[in-house]
Amino acid sequence: MPGGRLTQQERRRIALGLADGLAYAEIARRLDRPASTITREVMRNGGPIAYRADLAHRATERRARRRRQGTPRGTQARPPARGRHIEAVREYEETFTGILVAMGLPSMMARVMTCLTLAEAGSLTAAELARHLQVSPASVSKAVAFLDSQGLIRRERGERRHERYTVDDEVWYRTMMASARSTAQLVETARQGAGILGSHSRAAARLGDIAHVLDFVSESLSRTAMQAREILRANAEATSGGT
Repeated sequence: MPGGRLTQQERRRIALGLADGLAYAEIARRLDRPASTITREVMRNGGPIAYRADLAHRATERRARRRRQGTPRGTQARPPARGRHIEAVREYEETFTGILVAMGLPSMMARVMTCLTLAEAGSLTAAELARHLQVSPASVSKAVAFLDSQGLIRRERGERRHERYTVDDEVWYRTMMASARSTAQLVETARQGAGILGSHSRAAARLGDIAHVLDFVSESLSRTAMQAREILRANAEATSGGT
């Protein structure tokens, strides 16, 4: 039934396929489903490592109930922009959130980050986030506090003294630089461990290999992030000048 919703049994077969290391295309072929269906299903439910069939099935049922109930009139945080298909945007939000979760971001923080990223202005108030995500203000407060501490969003004072939470054009640059700094810290710790264990220790040699590889990764990530930022800035200036 390629056009219907995935069943719980199909989700269990997806989980088994992932555990066996099968590609999405192969899992799709075995289920007689489009590969895009399998990709979207996995990425919106934790990614290939964290995917769990029963959890994914329950999450899908909850989303379906929310769609049936609908959003009360006057409570939509941000109306879809012209040309956007509401259901397509909702599906994409779930896919994008799943990728952020697979990258290690906690679920609620990933949902808030997605909501801000896809907002036309790139910013929303806490009340708007709570209405759009249909969660409590406390959940939003905890999520934005975490995202702010990681440098992923900025707090701004809006109208009527309400705070607005914003994602800017350099958020991913800061994210990559933070990752590079964390990796560099691990490199330094590995080198310290190698020194403590001594030159004849196999564990010390292992730590030395870790430091060597991750040092290269950290430097490469920092260099690439800075180069990407310069390219984006140049493109923005060129576009602004052309306009």
